[in-house]
Amino acid sequence: MARAATTSDAFNAIAEPQRRDILALLRAGERPVTDLAQELGMSQPGASKHLRVLREVGLVRVRGAGKQRLYGLDARGLRPVHEWVGGFERFWNESFDRLDTYVQDLKQTRQEG
Repeated sequence: MARAATTSDAFNAIAEPQRRDILALLRAGERPVTDLAQELGMSQPGASKHLRVLREVGLVRVRGAGKQRLYGLDARGLRPVHEWVGGFERFWNESFDRLDTYVQDLKQTRQEG
């Protein structure tokens, strides 16, 4: 039952740190599973399982290239995550604005003192 949850949507899929690492590597371009596994220090079957989950939720695409299968990032699948995180942008902006005001006040105080 828990297995189904990891493949149900992008949020669950990227909850696993190694899957996020795979996505980060794929930002640079397509790569075969053996390269990903080696780069991340995991077995090829382990990397393949992560790639399957990422593919099932639409975050990774695969294409044949001769005898190899190349995996690439399909960032469109991250749209729900982006939209959800974007809801916090106002909070972050307000926090950074307050921090900027505080830093400016400190600089002014130091210049006057």
